[in-house]
Formats: sequence, structure tokens, C-alpha cells
Amino acid sequence: MDTLGTRRNRREVAGPAAGPGVSMAGRTPNGQPAAIFQILGYCDALHWRRKLRDMAQHRIPDGSEVYWDGEHYDLDSGMVPTEDLPFYLAAAKKARGPVLELACGTGRLTIPLAKAGIAITGLDVAGPMLARAREKAAKENVKVKFLRADARQLRLKGRFKLIFIAFNSMQHLHDRVSLEKLFAGVKKHLAPGGRFMFDVFNPDPRYLVRDTEELLPIGSYKDPRTGKDILVNERYSYDRAAQTSRITWHYKAGRRAAGTRKLNMRCFYPAELDALLHYNGLKILKKYGDFDRRPFTGESRKQILVCGKK
Repeated sequence: MDTLGTRRNRREVAGPAAGPGVSMAGRTPNGQPAAIFQILGYCDALHWRRKLRDMAQHRIPDGSEVYWDGEHYDLDSGMVPTEDLPFYLAAAKKARGPVLELACGTGRLTIPLAKAGIAITGLDVAGPMLARAREKAAKENVKVKFLRADARQLRLKGRFKLIFIAFNSMQHLHDRVSLEKLFAGVKKHLAPGGRFMFDVFNPDPRYLVRDTEELLPIGSYKDPRTGKDILVNERYSYDRAAQTSRITWHYKAGRRAAGTRKLNMRCFYPAELDALLHYNGLKILKKYGDFDRRPFTGESRKQILVCGKK
């Protein structure tokens, strides 16, 4: 994601789970959006009728539409930095017990941790992401338990020495009630002495005032079926009332528009985040500004927190 630290950092916007989110300009004779049959260079109409139904079903609760296909997601995120992997792996080894990753996506962290001998469970709300995670784990001959569930409604058997939610994924929870449910579920599922860890973006005011009409190129990847280049441009606006970055990714296959996807990311300001944790019964044990464990400051790009139950 990396204009604004967004796409090449997955959900890392200024700041791992109701409509297809495609361009509706023009329709085919059977009533389907014409653009859908151009998305990512596909020409198989039957295939894309099915994909259209899938996309409509795979919008996550906050309205984000970018998790409709795990294979495309992995290719689109091909330049994602891996600096968080050693950090979470070290934490998992230190936990010396079962680990739960929330919003695990396609298993970018889950699978390497499992390969390192960690007893880890991955949970996500997005079915296509989990399908991709299971496929990748099978190819690498790694046994991982992947569950489809909403992190706000945790009802799992057993307790975990470490629960973490990486890659800014907590920014998909936009309201107080959703956050309270997440924190309550985390506390319920933490083993005695267990730790809850997560990372989110530290909002930078310079990015919140971007021109809302500006369309910036932010990356490209190759269509997994055709091998053709897919170009991605981004339009960004900041919803001040909701403290949310509203992002639209515009896809192009060659010179033709190939649909859009929405991404919504809640911004957490440092003092606000500290208060949310405090009033939900979680104690901040460490707060870092990067994955090298440097202390958090106002200049830090990230907020990385290690918490325990009060």
C-alpha cells in the first residue's frame, strides 16, 4: 500500500473479516454492470456473475470492500513490509502457550508463527481471506486452526496466553460499542498472565487534509489469471465527525476502468486510545512507536501496545 502508508501497509491509513463496490457505469443486456466483466482483465462472463454475487456477500461490517478475494489481496499487498513478523513471533514464543490472532486475513503472520512451532489459532470475519489462508497453509504442510467469526463476538473454547490483532486491523472497529465488545471478549479469553497486543496507525494531520479530488497512483500487481498488469489509484477523504479515513481504490486493467473498492479506517488518537483501554479494564504495559521497540513519541508512525488485564 504506500501513499499515506495505506495500501502497501494493508489497512495502514491516516490513521485479522451490501453492495459489490464496482463501477456501475453501463450495464450489459442482462442487467449486470458492464464494468464487472472488465475487472482485472477477466472475460469469462459466467465466472464474473458468480464473482459479483461473492463481492456483494464479502463486504465486512464497517463497509470495507477490499477483502473480496484472498489471492488478489495477497498480490495487491505484495510489497507489505514484514517488520512486524519478528515482533509478534518473539511475543508468541515468550507467551509459552496458545496464541490467538484476530483479523488474521490470509495468514501472513499466522502461518509463519505456526511453522515456528507456535500453537496458534487464526480468526477472521472475511471468508475469502480465510479460504486463501487455508490454501496457503495446506501448500506449506502447516496445520493451523482457522475460524470464521466476528472479533466482537468471541465465544471460543479455552484461553490464550497471547491474543493479538496486527496490521492496523482494529481500525475497522468504528464505534464505542464495537470496541467494548472486542475488549470484553479479549479479557474473557486471556489466560492468567496473558497479554493482548495490537498495532494501529498514529494519525498524521498532514495526511488528513489531502485534496479529496486527488487521484494518486499507489501500486500495481499482475492478475493471477491473465498475468496482465492491474493498476491501482487512490482517492482519500477524512470524515472528521466519525474520525474515519474514507478511501476508494480505483482499479485499471490496461486503459480501461476495472471497478472500485472502498476502505474505511477509524483513526485512534494516542490519548483517546489509552483512555479506551483504561476504561475497558486493560492495563497498558508497554507502548512502542515501531517494531524495534523504540518508545512511542508524537513523531512515531505507529502505536504498538502490549496490554494485560487489570
